[in-house]
Formats: sequence, structure tokens, C-alpha cells
Amino acid sequence: MFKSGTILNRLYETLAQTAKDRQIADLRLGLSYVGVKLDNGNAGIAALVPDRSFRSCTVLKEAGTYAGANASDLLGYLVEGQNSLHRAIGLAVANSLIKAPSDQTEDREATTYFNLQPGEQVVMVGLFAPLVKRIEATGAILTVIEKNPERLEILSPGDRQKALKECDVAIITATTLLNHTFEEMINLLGSPRLIALMGPSTPLVPEVFRDTCVNHLGGAVVKDPARVMQIISEGGGTPALRPYLRFVNLLLN
Repeated sequence: MFKSGTILNRLYETLAQTAKDRQIADLRLGLSYVGVKLDNGNAGIAALVPDRSFRSCTVLKEAGTYAGANASDLLGYLVEGQNSLHRAIGLAVANSLIKAPSDQTEDREATTYFNLQPGEQVVMVGLFAPLVKRIEATGAILTVIEKNPERLEILSPGDRQKALKECDVAIITATTLLNHTFEEMINLLGSPRLIALMGPSTPLVPEVFRDTCVNHLGGAVVKDPARVMQIISEGGGTPALRPYLRFVNLLLN
């Protein structure tokens, strides 16, 4: 059983030393993503999870101090952040620090790696709308677990646990790291043949997923920081960002 926050803690420990040598050149908070650019030109992004806990116009009291800060200070949000926005900033910093592994497979739609078969049970944690038709076209049986009732009908706790326990393939959004539900989800899994963590927020660091049974990481590397930061500032989401990202699939042991 994995404790909530395990992966973010491991990610912090892995990158803490590297972060000490870098400064934040720019930070952007959009409507869907956080973008961070470092002083060496590298950039990283992370999705924003809706957070209704903010009650005033002051969302971040530190606003105006981030540019020029040491990257280790913001990376610390992974473990010390008080809300999902802090954790998204920390994850964007982490993704800007990560060097994409050389043994990567790219430029294929992620589901082509899954080898889905008719009748297989697939659970999707967090709605990836573009993947739904592709999965259903294989004859696999798809169940979606979603927290936002505006996007999809919410499953009962019993149905959710049953879907996770009985699935052959689990596709989990990386935003579960930000709302601290990733560990809960994998703790409820039975024995799926494939567990994929997906989305541009995914930290492409295989070692932090040791002993979790995750065997596929599908994430993104920023290839045009200037355009990505502009699009985030202007409220853009994944479709607008896509041409300026390099999508990477890591197949783990």
C-alpha cells in the first residue's frame, strides 16, 4: 500500500540537488496549465486542477517574487504545497528540470502501445476524451472514473472500486498526483497487465515509480518554451499547446 504523496516526495528527493543550481526565469499561471521556464532555457508544464478553496482575490501571496527565485524553493511545493495550485507549480518546476531519458519511444498515439483486445476491461481515471473512441473501437470495455460531475456521471464508490479491481488495463491521468489521489487509485487496483500514467503533467522519471507496477509513462517535453508560455498566459489548453510539445512514451519494466 502506498501513502498519499509518495510519488511527489520521491520526485522531490530525486531532483532537489539539481534544482539548487537553477533559477526561475519565468512562471505563468493560465486557466488550464502552469508553465515554468528556467534560467537555462528549459521549460516544463503541469495541469491545473480546479480548486474552490480560494476565497479572495489573493490566490498566491508570493506573486511577483517567483521570477529570479531558486528553483529548489518552488520544487519544495511538491511536498510542502498547501493546495493543488502549489503542487502544480512544483510539478511544472520538476518537469523543467527533468532530462528526457534516451530510451524513449515517441510520435505514436499512446493507445497503440496498449495492444487492447476485444472484451478487455479498461478503466480510465480522469476523462481523456480523445482516447475514448479509439479504445472503444478495439472492442475493449471502457469504464471512466471522473471526479468532475460537469464532465461525466460520477460512479458510486462501489462501482469505482469494482472497476479498478477487475480491470485489465488502467489509464490514469497525471493530475491524480496533484489532488493526491494517485496512490489511492493504484492501491485499489487488482492485477492489470498494464498501468499507464498519462498526460503532459507526467514526470518522465521511471525510478520514482519503482515498485508501483506502473509500466507506461506518457508525457510531454516542451520544445518551444516561448510559444508554450505565451499560450498558457492566454488561457490555452492541450490542443493549442500540442504543436509546441514533444510527446514521449516510456515503456517501463
